[in-house]
Amino acid sequence: MAEITAAMVKELRERSGAGMMDCKKALVATGGDLEKSIDFLREKGLASAAKKSGRITAEGLIESYIHAGGRIGVLVEVNCETDFVAKTDEFKELVKDIAMQIAAARPQYVDKEEVPESIVAKEKEILSAQAANEGKPDKIIEKMVEGRIEKFYKEICLLEQPFIKDTDKTVRQLVTEKIAKIGENISVRRFARYELGEGLEKRQDDFAAEVAAQARK
Repeated sequence: MAEITAAMVKELRERSGAGMMDCKKALVATGGDLEKSIDFLREKGLASAAKKSGRITAEGLIESYIHAGGRIGVLVEVNCETDFVAKTDEFKELVKDIAMQIAAARPQYVDKEEVPESIVAKEKEILSAQAANEGKPDKIIEKMVEGRIEKFYKEICLLEQPFIKDTDKTVRQLVTEKIAKIGENISVRRFARYELGEGLEKRQDDFAAEVAAQARK
C-alpha cells in the first residue's frame, strides 16, 4: 500500500473541499490515487459538503433531553437552512443524537474557536510542566504539548468528540455526513447542560458526631 502523506491529504482537501479525515480515508481506500480519491469523495457526497458550510442557517430545532431519572438535562440548538429540512426525521434524529452526546460526554464548548485563549494557554503551561517533569528534552516538549492539546480539545469540544454511537467518527464528521446527505448546511449553534447538584457542595454527614449527638439526648 502506498504511504499516505500529509501533503497528499492537503492536496486532496484543497481540491475537494472535504474534511481532513475524510480525505485520508479516501486516499487509504484508493491506494493513494488522487483522482480516484476525488471520485470516492464525490460518491460519498463529501466533496460538496464543505461548499455548503458558508450558507446561512436560520432555521432548525431546539431539542431537550432528560437522562438518568431527571438528574441530567440538555438543551441544544441545531440550525439548518430551511424549515422543511428541520421537520424531517433525518434532521430530528441528528439533533436528538447531539443532545444525547452532550448529556453523555459533557462537552464545555461547541468548537475549538469558542475555547478562551486564556484557558488554552493555561493548559499548555500545565502540559509543558508535565512533560518537563517526565524528563522529556526541550526539543520534543512542544510537539508533545501540541498533541496533548488536541486530546484536550476532544474532551471539551462537542464537534471534536468521538460520536457516542460510532466512536470511529467525530461529531463533526457526523454533521458533515448529514450535510452531504440532506443537502443543506447544518450547524450546532449552542447548548446548555445541567446536572443535578452540579457545583454545589454536597453535605457530608459525620456519622460519629451524629451518634454522639443522639447519645446526648
